[in-house]
Amino acid sequence: MEGGFSYEVIRPENQIDKGVGYFDLLMKPEQKQTVKIKLNNTGDKEITILVGAYGGKTNSGGVIEYSNNAIENDKSLKYPFESVVKVPKEVKLAANSSEDLNIEIAMPKSEFEGYIAGGILLQEKDAEGAKSQSQQGMVVNKFAYLTGMLLSEKKTDNIKQEMKLNRVYATSKNHRNVINVNYSNIQPDFVDGMTTDVQIMKADADEVVYDAKKSQMRMAPNSMIDFPISLEGSEMVPGDYRAKILVTTEAGGRWEWEQKFTITDEEADKYNARDLTLVQEPGLNWRLILLIVGGLLLVLLLIYLIVRKMNKERRKKELIAKKLAAKKKKE
Repeated sequence: MEGGFSYEVIRPENQIDKGVGYFDLLMKPEQKQTVKIKLNNTGDKEITILVGAYGGKTNSGGVIEYSNNAIENDKSLKYPFESVVKVPKEVKLAANSSEDLNIEIAMPKSEFEGYIAGGILLQEKDAEGAKSQSQQGMVVNKFAYLTGMLLSEKKTDNIKQEMKLNRVYATSKNHRNVINVNYSNIQPDFVDGMTTDVQIMKADADEVVYDAKKSQMRMAPNSMIDFPISLEGSEMVPGDYRAKILVTTEAGGRWEWEQKFTITDEEADKYNARDLTLVQEPGLNWRLILLIVGGLLLVLLLIYLIVRKMNKERRKKELIAKKLAAKKKKE
C-alpha cells in the first residue's frame, strides 16, 4: 500500500505550552471539553486505527509508561486518567482521507493541585494480509504512536515531593529470583532525576548479601514502583532479612527507610523452582553413570561373544585338520 497513517495534535486555546507536541491543558473543576487529534490516511485502502487512553504508571526500571499494562494504580491516585478522559475504541479511515479523533474530557467536581497525567495511544489495526503472514510465522511490525496529555488547574511549582515505602518482598521476575522494594510517589506531580540504592542483609547481621542501585529514574504522579534487587542466579534462602533503602532526587528529595521482611520456606521453594538461571549444587548424575556402565557392559558382552565365536571356529578348523591328517596316514 502506498502512503500510510499519520496524525496531528490540534492544540486548543487552553494549551499552556504551545511549543510541545502533546496536550498540556489548563482546566477548571467540572469542565467538559472535547479536544482533537487529526488522523490522516494517505494510502489507497481503508484502515482502522485502534485508540486507547491510559494513565501514566511507573515500571520497575523507573520509566513512565502510558499503555495497557498490568501495573496497579497507587492508593494515592484520586482521579485515574481513564475515568476523566474517554476515547472511541477505534476509528475507520477511508482511503486518502482525514478524520478528527474526538477526545472527551470531564474534570472532577473538586478542585485539585497537580497533574492528571496520561496518554492517547494510536495503532493501526492489522490488515488481513498481515494476519495471515503472522500465522505463517512471519514477523509483522507494529507501530504505536503516543500523544501525552497533562491536565492541571493551577501551577504545580509548590508541590513538595513525598515518597512512601509500602513493602519489601520476595518474588520472581522473568523467571529470575528477585526481592522487590515497593514504594510510592504519593504526590500529583512528576519525580525526575531519581536514584534508588538498596542493600539487603540478614536481620541479625550487617553483611550485605544483595544490593542494587539505579540512577536517572522517573516516577509518574501518584504512582508506585516495584524496584527489583536481583539475586544474580543464586538460590533464594528462607529466613529473616532487612532492607536499607535510600531514594534521592535531583530536586533535593531524600528518603531513607529500613524494613524487615521474611522469606518463607514455601516462597523460597516456589521461586527457586521458577528460576531458569539458578546455579545448581554439583552432584552425581546417576542417570549418566548408569548409561556409561550399561554401555561398558554391552561392549564387554560383544567382545566376549566375538572371542567365543573365534575360538569355536579355530577349534573346528583344528578338528578338521586332524581328521584330514589321520585319513592320509591310513592311505
